[in-house]
Amino acid sequence: MKNLTLNAEICKHQNCLEAFALKFTKNIEDANDLVQDTIIRAIRYHEMYKEGTNLRGWLYTIMRNTFINQYRKDARRGAVVETSADLSSYQLSNSATSNLGEGKFVMEDINRALAKLEPEHSLPFLKYFEGYKYNEIAEELNIPLGTVKTRIHIARQLLKAQLKEHSKRFRVAAGQN
Repeated sequence: MKNLTLNAEICKHQNCLEAFALKFTKNIEDANDLVQDTIIRAIRYHEMYKEGTNLRGWLYTIMRNTFINQYRKDARRGAVVETSADLSSYQLSNSATSNLGEGKFVMEDINRALAKLEPEHSLPFLKYFEGYKYNEIAEELNIPLGTVKTRIHIARQLLKAQLKEHSKRFRVAAGQN
């Protein structure tokens, strides 16, 4: 089967994939993302599909594996790290009171660093920070997805360089040197 024909066949199964994805995610937006990831993977790995076999079954397998992999990734990211060090209430209150004053100065520095960024970098970065997904930012700003990713990356690097002093201070305070 030619690549374009297979791509068209894959897209014909989008409605079935959406219903299947909704069973996994229980959320329409997450289901749409899962369908999009599934279709992208299917098109990317089209050479692995054996012509004459069940295309829908192959797509369902890709979707299930994509969902499981994302679930595992999210579970690792959300894992709680336990420490064996016992903190006294004095240490906790001392840390909290010193953080209140420092936090205000840190936020002022962050806001100054953000103000120094060009709008082409700060706008996508702030949108991403607010929780927008890359594709939503690209659509809203009417720029390519790759450009959004690049601008956010550049903004992060510039902010990291400008806020390097704070990074060192927090590593020392956390005992990470």
